[in-house]
Amino acid sequence: MKKTGLAKSDAKKLMGQMAQPGAAAFGNTAAPAVDRREQRRLDQAAGLVPFAVKINGELVKQLQARAAEQSVEINELVGQLLAKGLEA
Repeated sequence: MKKTGLAKSDAKKLMGQMAQPGAAAFGNTAAPAVDRREQRRLDQAAGLVPFAVKINGELVKQLQARAAEQSVEINELVGQLLAKGLEA
């Protein structure tokens, strides 16, 4: 293999590594993100079930604002609000 062919091969390997999700960029050594299958398994172990609903956009903005105020995830906030609503 010629020197230029070897350089092209090395460049392709490097570009492939950079394109991978969770790859470190410029020395950023952040932990790789959990893939969907692993996240689904963790959610099932915690007893969480996906539940999709369609609600008004203004209500979503209010939920996001309240979640930011309380520093909780929106899923946790919605769960708390549903539990309170069902108690009443």
